[in-house]
Amino acid sequence: MPVFIGTYVHTLDNKGRLFIPARLREGLGERFVVTKGLEGCLFGFSASEWTQLEEKLLKLPFTQPEVRAFARLFFAGAAELEVDRQGRVLIPPYLREYAQLQREVVILGVANRVEFWAQELWERYQAETQAVYEELAAKLVAFSPGQEG
Repeated sequence: MPVFIGTYVHTLDNKGRLFIPARLREGLGERFVVTKGLEGCLFGFSASEWTQLEEKLLKLPFTQPEVRAFARLFFAGAAELEVDRQGRVLIPPYLREYAQLQREVVILGVANRVEFWAQELWERYQAETQAVYEELAAKLVAFSPGQEG
């Protein structure tokens, strides 16, 4: 399973196509799934990672309202994208609208997924979270069994 890293900025063309950097395409594959992410971005998953997520979500109790609500938004918001010969994908209009993607798109490698952010939203999010970066690190160490800070 590939681990995605890095930050890239690319321009969305007038038809809604976005260039996917070669390093990320290698891990995502020629066909991959994009869905509504959290904090206003889009999440992109390789086919194998998507299958693992499906299996995990299908094990959750659908009798719980929160599970049903999340599953509806997550699965109904998903689209399978195919990379063209120029290394681009066509992001559907409803996903572009959800993530406010208009021109400059920040593409992030985030471990098991790729995130797509409107540049302005990413810059705002980054500025807000940068201020608490050390605090977040300390909290994450507390979640890791057997790890000490």
